[in-house]
Amino acid sequence: MRAIRTRSQDRILSLLKTIKQGISAQDIYVELRNRNQSMGLATVYRSLEALKMEGMVQVRTLANGEALYSLAQQDKHHMTCLQCGISIPINQCPVHDLEEQLQGTHKFKIFYHTLEFFGLCSQCQMAQAAE
Repeated sequence: MRAIRTRSQDRILSLLKTIKQGISAQDIYVELRNRNQSMGLATVYRSLEALKMEGMVQVRTLANGEALYSLAQQDKHHMTCLQCGISIPINQCPVHDLEEQLQGTHKFKIFYHTLEFFGLCSQCQMAQAAE
């Protein structure tokens, strides 16, 4: 059964469908203003939280603490450089079987999962070695 959504939530979902990468709440706020669909920043945050609790939106927190929101269509996996901030997607999922097992053994409905590795990219490693 589909949850009853507010117009704000529907606008955010429509925006996220057009964006292929994660986007911050502040950038969602700006983008909606640019599309003449303005809403308050607090409304953006409330709507994102409701959509997250419904399993429609997933959030990924970067090393700097910034939260990026996207549609919860597929699991996201990344390697993120702590120095320059580059984020490299990982296309295979090493924990998919574990997710299914946990859902069964714990009777826990999992909407999505994220897997993040933090370290230094090859360019930052070379820069450090040159110092």
